[in-house]
Amino acid sequence: MVKIRLARGGAKGRPFYHIVVTDQRNKRDGRNIERVGFYNPVASGNDKRLELDVDKVQTWVGKGAQMTDKVRALFKEADKQAKAAA
Repeated sequence: MVKIRLARGGAKGRPFYHIVVTDQRNKRDGRNIERVGFYNPVASGNDKRLELDVDKVQTWVGKGAQMTDKVRALFKEADKQAKAAA
């Protein structure tokens, strides 16, 4: 099954996550099919906290991919931002 989930990066104490499409059997930070955005939980100042390609995520969900709970919450947040900007 294909999942849309977070892959951790960054340094110790400064997490940074890529939002990736991957096979659920792969490791958390292992091979992925496509990167669709990022999430920076400790963003401050002018740093972007969340960037997500909503169209790509919807395409993958249409193909049967499932989002994790955290990615689903981030997707809703990014969708609100996209609608507010438009």
